[in-house]
Amino acid sequence: MPQDGAFTIAADGADEGKRLDLVVASHLPGCSRSFAANLILAENVRVDGDPKKPGYRVRAGNLIHGHVPAPEPLEFKPEPIPLDILFEDEHLVVINKAPGLVVHPAPGHYSGTLVNALLYHCPDLEGIGGKLRPGIVHRLDKDTSGTLVVAKTAAAHEYLAKQFKARKIQKEYLALVFGEFDSEKGTISLPIGRHPADRKRMSTFSRKHREAETKWEIYERFKGLTLLTIHLKTGRTHQIRVHCAAINHPVVGDPVYRPRKLMKNIAKDFSGIPASIVDTLQSIKRQMLHAWQLGFTHPKTGEKMVFEAPMPEDMAEFLDKLRDHNLG
Repeated sequence: MPQDGAFTIAADGADEGKRLDLVVASHLPGCSRSFAANLILAENVRVDGDPKKPGYRVRAGNLIHGHVPAPEPLEFKPEPIPLDILFEDEHLVVINKAPGLVVHPAPGHYSGTLVNALLYHCPDLEGIGGKLRPGIVHRLDKDTSGTLVVAKTAAAHEYLAKQFKARKIQKEYLALVFGEFDSEKGTISLPIGRHPADRKRMSTFSRKHREAETKWEIYERFKGLTLLTIHLKTGRTHQIRVHCAAINHPVVGDPVYRPRKLMKNIAKDFSGIPASIVDTLQSIKRQMLHAWQLGFTHPKTGEKMVFEAPMPEDMAEFLDKLRDHNLG
């Protein structure tokens, strides 16, 4: 999305006959057609001094003046949302994030987030690391549970951010995935970038990608399922979920990366397993992925600290159910 400020477009032969919203979008870096159309409808764009509609056909020689208004500042309110705190001092707080809790406000989630809860719990947090994500050094997906560290001072935020950037943070996850493995451990080294057709998803087949490495090891075996411990060398968006799906072992419950065919055939593929287990597999609505351990160096004391978050109830209960049926 373009930054706040004025712009001028001198239409030439390449713009002749094109819709105004398309011309504006093509000349402004990061501008979508819908964003351009909204600018035009709000009369923030004029052609030769006159307001036009988004469908106006541009002529060569038209002088298009426009202005992108500054985004209205968002004020995030403190909310008394319960937090499972694993550790806290005057420099940082370590949270066991519950599944379903969004980390920071975004379109569609301006309240009920971890940031809203933190602003209530730590009133002095506002402004540390930026207004939009106060105190947040890293994040977990909405439906991923587990350990997350939050900085309470600007110095702690800077120190922790440098550790993440230098890949000096210890991150261990537990993931319940479909399928069984022949080996005890392995490494997935596949680049990750935006999906070429679906911008909300990530992919190992993106044209613009970054290196990504995921190390896995068997924690517990079940019939048709495996509980893995996963160590991230890199920290790309949806990395574990994308990498597990790429080797045909998608995370159980993942609504985005598990193949539709897998869910259609689940009763057939798990025909030797009790119906109650199959029913549970079909009913799980969020990925069975838990940020189990988090290790870092304390920004003030220099002490190496490692925190372990207990597994969330839904994941723990399903694993117990597998063990009770002797499916290991």
